[in-house]
Amino acid sequence: MREVVRAEMVANVAEVHVQVGDQVDAGAELVLLESMKMEIPVLCEDAGTVLEVHIAPGDVIQEGDVIVVLG
Repeated sequence: MREVVRAEMVANVAEVHVQVGDQVDAGAELVLLESMKMEIPVLCEDAGTVLEVHIAPGDVIQEGDVIVVLG
């Protein structure tokens, strides 16, 4: 089953904590976003393998943009 993690708001990508091939547990922090001087961690809902990473530190993302795809 694929899990597509999308941005919920416009934000800057501060940190990316995963790369393709990583195994992640449910609740793991995938990336850290910054918006309006707040840090927002993006967590995965289910354990899986990182199949795709669509962002990099310094990127500006829009609401609905794909961040990471897990499988």
